[in-house]
Amino acid sequence: MNITPWIFYALLSAFFAALTAIFAKAGLKNIDSDLATAIRTAVILVITWGIVFFKGTNSQAYTISKNNWLFLVLSAIATGLSWLFYFRALQEGRAAEVSAIDKGSLLFTALLAFIFLKEPMTPKVLLGIGLIFTGMLMMIWK
Repeated sequence: MNITPWIFYALLSAFFAALTAIFAKAGLKNIDSDLATAIRTAVILVITWGIVFFKGTNSQAYTISKNNWLFLVLSAIATGLSWLFYFRALQEGRAAEVSAIDKGSLLFTALLAFIFLKEPMTPKVLLGIGLIFTGMLMMIWK
């Protein structure tokens, strides 16, 4: 199997998402989940802007189209809401179960990508979604 760069980055994303759940669950003891999300977001803001300035890509901000801005802002709103609900769920639930349900976002992503981005809904995609959905149900089944 050929590991292309995007697969490598996706695997790193999954690994760090797992660390996010573990560290967040430990850090949510005795504090409000919204405050925890705000702290996390501030740290992310500093790190990402630091990377942008280090790489020297900050000047590209002046050339971003209105369409790009619109979808990046909508993405940021969706991310913020996702993080707020995720941290609230982590505060009240078990990390593995919350994370399993959170990975259910793949179901929504595939459906929305099919509808809005015209990405194909192949039998392989449907099987993968079905297996992930089944695994998600098994993780949360009482």
